[in-house]
Amino acid sequence: MTTDLQPLRRSTAYWAVADAWSMVWRQLLYYVRQPTTILWQLGFPIVSVLLFVYVFGSAMDIGGGADYTAFAMPGMFAMTMAFGFMNTAYAVVLDKEKGVTDRFRSMPMAPSAVVSGRGFGDLLGAALDLLVIAAIALVIGWRSQGSLWETLYAFGLLLLLRFALIWIGIYLGLGVKNTETAGNLFAVAFPFAMISSVFTPPSMMPGWLGFLATWNPVSATATAIRELFGNPVAVGSSWPEQNAQLLAVLWPVLITAVFLPLAVRRYQRLSR
Repeated sequence: MTTDLQPLRRSTAYWAVADAWSMVWRQLLYYVRQPTTILWQLGFPIVSVLLFVYVFGSAMDIGGGADYTAFAMPGMFAMTMAFGFMNTAYAVVLDKEKGVTDRFRSMPMAPSAVVSGRGFGDLLGAALDLLVIAAIALVIGWRSQGSLWETLYAFGLLLLLRFALIWIGIYLGLGVKNTETAGNLFAVAFPFAMISSVFTPPSMMPGWLGFLATWNPVSATATAIRELFGNPVAVGSSWPEQNAQLLAVLWPVLITAVFLPLAVRRYQRLSR
């Protein structure tokens, strides 16, 4: 009996991976055929770079005579990854509104394939977003002072944050009724990304706001990659600031552990 079931188990696992890859391939083809989508997603981070580096940069002071551009660019990387969950949610809602999701549900495919395919497909898109933003940072003079491995690890932490937030985006997207409502998610994404150490140290904020910024997962990643890049780090005495590299791993793992199964469950219950 065990021998008969073993090929079925392998077959189920195989098709789960194959179906997920089909969803990833669909998204990659979409990026190729609609390259303006990537430019649209990068619009806000690029404008933010121009504003905070060239317009407000000369007036920003984080103390110690540190170069603000070197401080702000790692924060910009983290903000780009944080805002990504809104793009994920919108894409999920769009597929649902157009009936694409119902079409997938009617096909003989693994129930987890649509969710996992969306997650890994968006992660590849995030890597491309990060590559473009890093290229812009190099053009305006930003440099990593860390070793090659520290630099690669820092970019890995950024993608880990985006990977975790993707599942929040999928979960929210499956629960939103239409694209108009999905556009309102910006009201959630904006304070999540901005009440952090992206542009200014939490120690320079009012007490309660600084506390929120200190425990923000985006702050953990921003502070951790500044340390790894060898860029200016305005680290306070609080535990989250002193252990930013640890939290930059723990926060994404915790978020993924909570929202990945919730996203899969919500997808499976769409028609119930």
